[in-house]
Amino acid sequence: MPDSKKPALSLKSLPVRIIMPVLLTILLFILTIFLLIIPLLEKNMMDGKREAIMHLTESEWSKLNFFHTQAQNGLISEEAAKLRAVGLLQQVRYGPELEDYFWINDMTPNMIMHPYRPDLEGKNVSGFEDPAGKRLFAEMVDTVKKNGAGFVDYLWQWKGDPGKIVPKISYVKGFAPWGWIIGTGIYVEDVKHEILAITHRLILTCSGILVLFLILSGYIVWQGAKAEKERQAAMEQSGLRERQLLQADKMTSLGILVAGVAHEINNPAASLMLNAPNLKKAWKAFTPILDEHFSTRRDARICNLPYADLSSRIEGMLTSIEDSAARIKRIITELKDFSRPAGTDTDMELDMNQVVQKSLDLTASILKKATRRLGVDLEEGLPKISGNPQKLQQVMINLLVNASQALEHPDQAIRVKTSRSRDGLFIAVEVTDTGPGVPPEDLKKLKEPFFTTKRDDGGTGLGLSISEKIVYDHKGMLEFTSEPGKGLTARILLPLARRETKNCGDKE
Repeated sequence: MPDSKKPALSLKSLPVRIIMPVLLTILLFILTIFLLIIPLLEKNMMDGKREAIMHLTESEWSKLNFFHTQAQNGLISEEAAKLRAVGLLQQVRYGPELEDYFWINDMTPNMIMHPYRPDLEGKNVSGFEDPAGKRLFAEMVDTVKKNGAGFVDYLWQWKGDPGKIVPKISYVKGFAPWGWIIGTGIYVEDVKHEILAITHRLILTCSGILVLFLILSGYIVWQGAKAEKERQAAMEQSGLRERQLLQADKMTSLGILVAGVAHEINNPAASLMLNAPNLKKAWKAFTPILDEHFSTRRDARICNLPYADLSSRIEGMLTSIEDSAARIKRIITELKDFSRPAGTDTDMELDMNQVVQKSLDLTASILKKATRRLGVDLEEGLPKISGNPQKLQQVMINLLVNASQALEHPDQAIRVKTSRSRDGLFIAVEVTDTGPGVPPEDLKKLKEPFFTTKRDDGGTGLGLSISEKIVYDHKGMLEFTSEPGKGLTARILLPLARRETKNCGDKE
């Protein structure tokens, strides 16, 4: 049959069973990002902020308990203990601008102390309402009566600006001996700004992956359209019935394959990682045939490109798709791991060297960019410790990332070391960098909530505070030493597991 009578390749000839699965895959990918991943990220960030103010409130609550204990022991009067507690909490400030605060009211409720609303102090605030009509202090009392502590959301003035009213979430905790309630909160607007910045970065990354996927999908659809054109031509020739059936079977298989990709959209990168290597092998197999076919048709164009240009680009495109798919796969896996709640069990026996090594593996790319001088010295034969591997890994990753961010150029070094303490009762883990170090006045503040020297780079100042809480929960210690110009050393001391301690005692 002359070429002039062959069906023309056009958009109308593209089979629906090829286009629809591809479009559905793209749609589900977009919906997964905007309806699943981003909302989940927002939830996790908000949960993290809630946990942070909960830890802060519990920390200040312990100060009330300290003064109460002094009063019980007869060291000071109860009235003096209350006055000292109020005076101390009235001076506490934290946050980026040191404007976040704590307040105290009782169960009446009467306002005992509020840094920004001294006009309420000494007054009954049971009927106090926010602009939406919520009796917030009465609800705080109800929350404490029912649960002892909890979260309350309401509208409140922006720090010291009574003219600006914004949503706020506070954590309140009752101090039963004095009938007090202590609380602090976060402004939802601050959290939304952080979420928006992360969302923008996530959208840019996913957009890049989507573009690559569209290129691959376009190539597959175009090839499918060519096959459909051949099938239609075969239908007009009774002598090509066998070829027609074979082509129909190919199209059915392709439809099943693309439908499978749509079905597994929860992890689209897995399909790309599976199919990209196979496409590379197929392309290498097709290349000699295509080269021979187009050797006599040098003016032929495919996708508006000469065959020679397209041939030289396709393998690079497939390699790029394979690498990008692996990257998005890794990103999605890490997000799933960050959102998975860590267990509360700290009695698991574990090898701290394994925790350190896994943390080094997870931060390998960050450390490789930060330094060419990474030293790892893991003492062999260390006894087991009791702990939660996921939480201790979180601490190690935080220390490694902080060390990499402290370096000013790749020639500076990071050293990681594990050892047994001199008394034999603790495992010591040290992360040392040779960066500029930390001034003495800042060294004392490193573990304070919301203190950070990386505020302009997106630092929140919660990493070391939370790390200290985790180490404290493991009955350990987190220490920092630094000489300006010579770097910083973070040292973790963790007690041995009970069985290991007993064995150590037997040997002695």
